[in-house]
Amino acid sequence: MKKLTKYLLSLIMAVGFFSCDDKFDEINTNLVDPTTLNPLFLLNQGILDMRYRDGVIALQDLSYNFGIVQQIITPFGSSLAGANYNQLNLGISQHIWQNTYQNVLKNTVDAVEKSKENPDNTNLYHSARIWKAYAFMVLTDNYGDIPYFEGAKGFIEQIVSPKYDSQETIYMDILKELEEATAGLDPSKPSSTSEILYGGDPLKWKKFGYSLMLRAAMRLTKVAPSTAESYVTKAVMGGLITSNEENAILRNTSVFNNYIGVHLGAREKANYYLTEPFVNHLKTNEDPRLESIAIRHVGATNGPSQTIDRITRDPDLQIGMPMGHDDVSINSVLAENGVVSLWDFSQANIYTVLKVDSPQFFLTYSQTQLLLAEAAIRGWVQGDATTYYEEGIKANMEQMATYDLDATVSEQAAASYIANHPLEDEMALEQINTEYWISSFLDGSELFANFRRSGYPTLDANPYSGSEITGDFIRSMPYPDSETVVNRSNLQEAISRQGPNNLDRRVWWDQP
Repeated sequence: MKKLTKYLLSLIMAVGFFSCDDKFDEINTNLVDPTTLNPLFLLNQGILDMRYRDGVIALQDLSYNFGIVQQIITPFGSSLAGANYNQLNLGISQHIWQNTYQNVLKNTVDAVEKSKENPDNTNLYHSARIWKAYAFMVLTDNYGDIPYFEGAKGFIEQIVSPKYDSQETIYMDILKELEEATAGLDPSKPSSTSEILYGGDPLKWKKFGYSLMLRAAMRLTKVAPSTAESYVTKAVMGGLITSNEENAILRNTSVFNNYIGVHLGAREKANYYLTEPFVNHLKTNEDPRLESIAIRHVGATNGPSQTIDRITRDPDLQIGMPMGHDDVSINSVLAENGVVSLWDFSQANIYTVLKVDSPQFFLTYSQTQLLLAEAAIRGWVQGDATTYYEEGIKANMEQMATYDLDATVSEQAAASYIANHPLEDEMALEQINTEYWISSFLDGSELFANFRRSGYPTLDANPYSGSEITGDFIRSMPYPDSETVVNRSNLQEAISRQGPNNLDRRVWWDQP
């Protein structure tokens, strides 16, 4: 976090310097307004804002994305209702929209605009374009058609009612942007080591950009396979990340927290649980990651009794919470599950993967290798699908130690798991994408997107009786109510193009 600290101190010093000037005309000018901020500061802030900040994105992932893919749920309703009941909760489902537009993209788009004309900022400019592509992918994957070409330009161009663009158009431009930005990064040009994702290293940003291109291309397997294959080839030829050392990762601290860890270690500690499908899959397959991920407060009868002395990490004793229950109906299945109360089910480990200073991963070597495995199965890349598949599993096993040394999976345990789960031709796509489901644990938007795109893992529909969806799973997030107030005509055009603004609406790349 030295780079993060250096960035923040520099910003504070800049504020102090400008505020001490006694010239009248400058006193009456806001010199730390974003119109005058260094684009490096803006990009760094855009990256920081994509983390689980102050509980904003954290709550949407906890109540929707993690629950839809059946990894983490809550039996409680009201303000926490979401995928646990397959119900709409606009108080939570709008958080990714609001944070990404108001914070991430506001700063990132400004960084792009302020750096594009300065030759000394060439690498910063192209890095910001890549980060902008990442942020817009998160938005469109969750919501479908969104303001893209005019989006996040209220500050720069005073566009307060931006037009919605189709997801197809958005993805085509994201791929174009990634192709141009990766090609534009130049190690011979100046870079700033104060950039917080890769220390300004243009080669690492280039690999991140091409790996993001691979992810974006694979999103199109159902709707535009020829385009997908073309860009998969470009990504591989350009050069992908080649180790966990090149993961796109934000290392949090005791000051700059992982707010999912904050939530699950404090006010929401007793409210969220690992699901039965997730825990059972890891247990049945003797997956060593379960011991890194899960804890259980054995015999707890309420929140206050979830004390340290009750904790077990023993994989054999982990019990996931069944889907489809609220905090009353869950009592009818306690005995058959071998627990004494709902507080006795397994939870994500707040001492390893969800410490308050645990890192957040945006894109990983493991995910990249598993996508290559699928691309190889489809005949789109050279190389052996089995090799990519096994390397993807191994990389995620090794990645666990990044959370905490106590989460380390031994080489022997990883090798044993891989040996016992060989890739089988007739099951290859399911195996690869089920491993992607595990490898993407805590990466909410990516979990939700790849589950819809691939159809794996094979999960039973949430059986909750009060479901508000007509299909088996939630397919997208509805638009915020605020859009009906400030951007009604453009919103209505998007809805008429896609279908009703509800949880059943499928995004373009998710057509059946």
